[in-house]
Amino acid sequence: MGIILKQSFFNTLIIFLGFGVGGINVLFLYTHFLHEDYFGLITFLLSAANIILPLLVFGMQHTIVKFYSSYKTKIEQDGFLTTTLILPLFIIIPLAFAGAFIYETIANWISMENPIIKKYTYLIFLLAIFMGYFEVFYSWTKVQFNSVFGNFIKEIFPRICTTFLLFAVFFKWLTNEQFIYGVVIVYGISTLIMMLYAFYVYKPTFKFALPSNLKEIITFSLYIIVAGSASGVLLEIDKFMIPQMEQIAQVAYYSVGIYIASVIGIPTRAMLQITSPITAKDMNENNIVEVEKLYKQTSINLLVIGGLFFLLINLNIVDLYALINKPEFTKGIWVVLIISVSKLIELALGTGNAILLNSKYYKIFFYLSLAMAVSIIFLNKWLIDLIGINGAAIATLIVVAVYSLLKIIYLKSKLKIQPFDLNTIKLAIIISAIFAVFYFWNFNFHPIVNIGIKGVIISAVYFLLINKLNISKDIDGFVSKYVSKNE
Repeated sequence: MGIILKQSFFNTLIIFLGFGVGGINVLFLYTHFLHEDYFGLITFLLSAANIILPLLVFGMQHTIVKFYSSYKTKIEQDGFLTTTLILPLFIIIPLAFAGAFIYETIANWISMENPIIKKYTYLIFLLAIFMGYFEVFYSWTKVQFNSVFGNFIKEIFPRICTTFLLFAVFFKWLTNEQFIYGVVIVYGISTLIMMLYAFYVYKPTFKFALPSNLKEIITFSLYIIVAGSASGVLLEIDKFMIPQMEQIAQVAYYSVGIYIASVIGIPTRAMLQITSPITAKDMNENNIVEVEKLYKQTSINLLVIGGLFFLLINLNIVDLYALINKPEFTKGIWVVLIISVSKLIELALGTGNAILLNSKYYKIFFYLSLAMAVSIIFLNKWLIDLIGINGAAIATLIVVAVYSLLKIIYLKSKLKIQPFDLNTIKLAIIISAIFAVFYFWNFNFHPIVNIGIKGVIISAVYFLLINKLNISKDIDGFVSKYVSKNE
């Protein structure tokens, strides 16, 4: 796992830094500098764009990862990459014309509960194009096993720019309305930078020659469009539906809770940047032994790191909200815990999604994703109406738990592989025990001091138990290697 651990390590640092900058934005600058209606509005626009993103780019970001390694000559690879740029235009251009004719109807529908949305509805389409093509160019670099720079542009660049925009609002250089347009421009610039870097990493000879397996590509992409949109629904539909049922400010409270819990998913986002193309390569070569090895390694390693984040976040959550110093945002405290559990479940799946997506059974990913999307919509409708934003979090937890289990069972039945062993059980016991012991243990100092003291104690106990019980050989070896270098 040399290249995996090396790039995962740098990707993790980048995502941590990105989350650090984003955390300052979300927890402090957004909450204090921007009116909460506009905080809710930009969250809504980005979420809606993420939902339609797979449709607009025809699922090409996943198609590149799956098929690129199957082409053996540069001519074939170049023709394939050129095709991945052109095919989305056959979706984007007709939708743009159609959207222009029915724009008023769409805008009226999604702004029924919150009229503030109507003026900005068209930005959803523009954001989706920017974000979609960013992912396409990012996939170009990932299949060259070069994921670090793209990760930097994705995770850090927009957040730093957003920080400047928020300060511009604070100093009254920008209005709340101008801030919204500023964020859209930032995503456009990010895509331009990613395009230039993709061409730097690998410059194809642009020649539109249809790949010999075009039918297979289109079939795969059609399934991935729906599956990707369905996955986007799972991730973003709560932030889309809340404004349809509650005041848009509730999205701001919910988003803060979601953002805090999302820290737990950092290991997945970092490691899967490099493991996805490696899994695709192994699946194309039918190397199931290596696929299973990576499946197990990623599951336990992600759970070890994510388990620590889960404990540090949820055992310090009261002090963290005290630092935010906005009492109305404490409505999201339970959202943090509920979503945190769902993130742990996702970590346990390891490379499971990548295996399904890059296997001959990829169609099941379509059906499962579609079922997840339908389930989350119905559960959100019921639970948001019943208990508000906590209901949206519970809906996410239920769907993630049920469908993650189904994916594990399916892979076991078809490929005879599964991600768990005795160490998974040991780790679950460690996380549960530390959570139970420290949950009611609080200090009466300043919140920063409380978080520092509790964080050090929890981390020390956690890693001591992980080391003593030999939970992860990869993490033990990685830590020992770098510790010994510094001694």
